[in-house]
Amino acid sequence: MERLQKVLAHAGVASRRKCEELILAGRVSVDGETVTELGAKVDPSRQRIAVDGVPIELEQPVVFVLNKPVAYLSTVSDPLGRRTVMQLLPPIRERVYPVGRLDYDTSGLLLFTNDGELTQQLLHPSREIEKVYRVSVRGIVDRETRRALMEGVELEDGVTAPAKVEVLRQADSEDGVAVVHLAIHEGRNRQVRRMFERLGLPVVRLKRIAFGPVSLGHLKTGEWRPLTQEEWVALYQAAGMTPPPYRRPTPRREPSKGSARPSARGRRERPE
Repeated sequence: MERLQKVLAHAGVASRRKCEELILAGRVSVDGETVTELGAKVDPSRQRIAVDGVPIELEQPVVFVLNKPVAYLSTVSDPLGRRTVMQLLPPIRERVYPVGRLDYDTSGLLLFTNDGELTQQLLHPSREIEKVYRVSVRGIVDRETRRALMEGVELEDGVTAPAKVEVLRQADSEDGVAVVHLAIHEGRNRQVRRMFERLGLPVVRLKRIAFGPVSLGHLKTGEWRPLTQEEWVALYQAAGMTPPPYRRPTPRREPSKGSARPSARGRRERPE
């Protein structure tokens, strides 16, 4: 059971706030009965929900990957007007949101979906879904450092879970920067940066290159792509879920000039 305004928003009717206004105005019905209470909960898979008498169309789940640049917030909106990853998305009908976050100064793989259950399962600690980062640090990643990372690093919020470490390039006399692949399954705030800083190795660059079975590959910075069908199945299975039918995001068609203004159903605001 979900709140009615949430179901309407996920169906692409309008924003959550606008959907609340539609409910209060008596324009929404459930199984033929008008609903005007914002706390009402419904089962969208079993109940008939309509706006102005027109049944809503439930969104089918979609998932895609964005190669996030630095200097973007991994949030749907920002009250201070800073740039968010939503500004990089393609014009699609589905109302998607990022799965977890990447720091403002971190780039790389960021998943987007409209499937709330998938998001919850992917981020749940019990799933221990591995994330892989390409980390550039200033200093030598010696044997003691690797052992500390693999056994767990003592941070202010507790010891980290064992990580997998692969040194791709050791620091040299030219720039003093080493490059490491680090695989972790936890999701603490700024965890990777704090782990290396605790070991005396400041992070110069940080990029996520894999999330579970999904890899960034050759996707360019700021670009996106839908999951392949194989990735789709593997990602849902990693979340402990039965994969729904594979779907790509649906392109949003803008109304032609001079056409009638679209109804509330399906109308969406494009992020600024």
